[in-house]
Amino acid sequence: MSEGIAYQNKDILFKILCQTYKEKSFLAYGINLPPIRELLPTNLLQISANEKEIDNLFLLEDGTYAIVDYEAEYRKKNQIKYLNYIARIMEAYYLKQDDFHLRLIVIYTGDVKSAPSGFETNCVTLRMEQAFLSHLNGNKIFHAIHKKIQSGIPLEDDDLMKLIVLPLTVPGSNGKQKMLEKVVALSEQIQNKEQQIFALSGAIVASDKFIDRAYLEQIRRMIHMTQLGKLYEKEKIEYGKQKTKERTSEMALKMLQRNIDMADIMEITGFTKAELLDLQNENALV
Repeated sequence: MSEGIAYQNKDILFKILCQTYKEKSFLAYGINLPPIRELLPTNLLQISANEKEIDNLFLLEDGTYAIVDYEAEYRKKNQIKYLNYIARIMEAYYLKQDDFHLRLIVIYTGDVKSAPSGFETNCVTLRMEQAFLSHLNGNKIFHAIHKKIQSGIPLEDDDLMKLIVLPLTVPGSNGKQKMLEKVVALSEQIQNKEQQIFALSGAIVASDKFIDRAYLEQIRRMIHMTQLGKLYEKEKIEYGKQKTKERTSEMALKMLQRNIDMADIMEITGFTKAELLDLQNENALV
């Protein structure tokens, strides 16, 4: 089982996916939700040091928030995990909004045929909306999309949403890896570059929890020369610059707090006097 995409890589893929998820729908999986307005960050407040990130958090067109989690098996303790997710999202959004609505979507891979849709105790009731990818005929969908691409027929949003989860329709790790390889190879043939980027990055992120880490690295090398690979490298450079700037800002702020001479801070950090004054004002320093 994969340990997951390294945080930096996932952060970059998240940025790439943000624009391409807009206006797509989960109807392709049998879930009746409004179209997606925005893909939201998942690195919210942590309840505990080992708490895992939410798989996906979406803002829908009707203003509803939707947690989307992928699972390869039903486990009772996941109900506690979902309650933690809900608490973190409410801390981040509910307190700031009068009209707050949240839905929990659990998408099960081809390994699961059925599962309870919630649980109830004296103090809390948890309701989940579920999709079972075992109900999708992965091979049939793959061949239909392959035929469209070969014929030059533009893909619909439903085709793309199905394409990114095709590896998860197959039971077992080996089956998922083989299907992911086929999806990557097929996605590279998509002529529309925006759709190609969405299919490649979406499939990798969706398969993250279920594919062997070494194999994910192999897939990453396979896509290095694709449009996604070029965009990824560009975003990685921007990511590095941003993180460097953030670290330099933190260092400059600490020096300001210690009343170090501003000219010395400018020389060490490369910031201008105006930038340091802005940083000082932003952090309410006098």
